[in-house]
Amino acid sequence: INKTPLGSTIITCAAIDDITAWCLLAVVIAIAKAGSVGSSLFVILLAIVYIIFMFKVVRPFLKRIAEFQTSKHIINKSSVGIFFIVLFLSAYAADVIGIHALFGAFLAGVIMPPNVNFRNLFTERLEDVALILLLPMFFVYTGLRTEIGLINEPYMWGICGIIILLAVVGKTMGSAIAARFVGYNWKDSLTIGALMDTRGLIQLVVLNIGLDLGILTPEVFAMMVVMALATTFLTSPLLTLIEKVFKKKNAGVN
Repeated sequence: INKTPLGSTIITCAAIDDITAWCLLAVVIAIAKAGSVGSSLFVILLAIVYIIFMFKVVRPFLKRIAEFQTSKHIINKSSVGIFFIVLFLSAYAADVIGIHALFGAFLAGVIMPPNVNFRNLFTERLEDVALILLLPMFFVYTGLRTEIGLINEPYMWGICGIIILLAVVGKTMGSAIAARFVGYNWKDSLTIGALMDTRGLIQLVVLNIGLDLGILTPEVFAMMVVMALATTFLTSPLLTLIEKVFKKKNAGVN
């Protein structure tokens, strides 16, 4: 699917979805930490100034470094060090402002130079450490914080089931209806909906932040993690079901 136009559409939708989620998350964190409307507006204003500074000042600076480095087809240790410093300072600034440090790290990634060659070189430097060490550690961390035993009553499992149902129907059918509205056929629309229903890393990041801020209780956190896992596991069966239904439909028409 990834090599088809439909796959490109789904990846683009997922990217926009993640960016929107990060922006909404920053606003929610600002309001939760500020404690009052006036304070939250001040935090949001500081966040806007911070974002403008990152795009207008820091990004051009990094772009010049990238252009110099990619002309050699290498990234030396000094340049890697500069980019890591930008990453840490951005995360620290976001935390000081009152939004989560993860938002600062995310923004540091967004403002990285658009040069494809540079991004490939920089990704090669980071990919092994991120995928082999950091990503598994994050999942272990999330797993250790998930206390499934807290969902110990039938009514709590009922609530968990309702959360899963709303998540599946809301994301799958919402995306499918939107895709159908812009001209996709029902098969492609439902495929888009099924793949958009997959809860990725961002979901777990948001849940962990919600737990840290006290917005989510440990019980709700556990339910939401179960929902994230269930909706992700449902993706493959949903795609198989969609394929079978439309295959039979086309066979009947023929």
